[in-house]
Amino acid sequence: MQRLYDFLRRHPLGVDCFWAVVLFGASGVSLVGMPESGTARAAAFPIILGLCVVVALRRRMPEKMLLLAIAMGVAQLVTGFGPGLHNFAMLVIVFTVATVGERWASRLALVCSLSAAGLAKLRWRDEVPQNSWAEAVFVVIVLTVPFVLAWVLGDSMRTRRAYFSQLEERAARLEREREAQAKVAVAAERARIARELHDVVAHNVSVMVVQADGAAYVMDTAPDQAKQALETISGTGRQALAEMRRLLGVLRTGDTQESGEYVPQPDVEQIEDLIEQVRQTGLPVDFKVEGTPRPLPSGVELTAYRIVQEALTNTRKHGGPDAGASVRLVYFDDGLGLLVEDDGRGAAHELYEDGGADGAGHGMIGMRERVGMVGGTLDAGPRPGGGFRISALLPLKPAH
Repeated sequence: MQRLYDFLRRHPLGVDCFWAVVLFGASGVSLVGMPESGTARAAAFPIILGLCVVVALRRRMPEKMLLLAIAMGVAQLVTGFGPGLHNFAMLVIVFTVATVGERWASRLALVCSLSAAGLAKLRWRDEVPQNSWAEAVFVVIVLTVPFVLAWVLGDSMRTRRAYFSQLEERAARLEREREAQAKVAVAAERARIARELHDVVAHNVSVMVVQADGAAYVMDTAPDQAKQALETISGTGRQALAEMRRLLGVLRTGDTQESGEYVPQPDVEQIEDLIEQVRQTGLPVDFKVEGTPRPLPSGVELTAYRIVQEALTNTRKHGGPDAGASVRLVYFDDGLGLLVEDDGRGAAHELYEDGGADGAGHGMIGMRERVGMVGGTLDAGPRPGGGFRISALLPLKPAH
């Protein structure tokens, strides 16, 4: 049954031709009782054939088929070939034109629908005698109703299709706009990350230059100090190389610096100062450090700081007046773990993951970009029982 349904949907012309053949056969049976001679008998076959063609090609050429149906109707009036089952094709073409035809054709179909029954009543008034003119008017109205209903149903389907078409177009436009906004946000965040990492790399190179100058100065007089300086250069160089690898693929756009944008880059130790500032704004934050603190690559420290900063900012924006937050830093052997949770309005928090509850923020996009730059993983979503949770794992060695 499903295959048959799919076949009928894919081959509408075949379906229409099938019903045209059925209508032709049924109409032919009705000719058995007609007189053997006369104009009506001679016109019967071409009229029936023409109306069956209307049914077969109604979806391919709705306007032309409407004109053909009108011509067949006029031929019936002229030749006296009376109404019958074959006139069902006129109902079909009225519905089709009202649904998919041009506006002029739809209006013409409505006019013909309103006048067809009256013309037929006048043409064959002697064959069906009526007791009074009121009864004749009633019969005309009854015969007109099916045509009008067919036109109204077709026109309503046209309106509905146009409405759904507008909805689909609007959804596609909004999707394109959303993708464009996301790309702009990603590009802006990458530019900011590139500037920040540029400072980190520049710092490491400066350290290497200073240490190299010092090693060259004491090479002969203090070999131990020179060796220590060379070891520092080696470690700093590896760290700078790791930062440069993370910069690959990042397109630096918008090089114009904004006033006050270049500042010393924050690190993990400054997270406690950040939390203290947040507490002063009225948001209670519980902060704990687990594991043994130790020096981390500059990119990892900067990413950790920015994640905590963005998470607490979103909590203040979207968590509600009574929200509270907690921040956990966990030092592992091979990485740094971050867990930021709050007990605010979880439903509202879900919004800023896709662009901000206010429609302007792109905090989650920036977080994911930062974590991806250091080869880490990020998981964000609602907490069971309410609130929002952000969990990140930042490896100490970048992914190659």
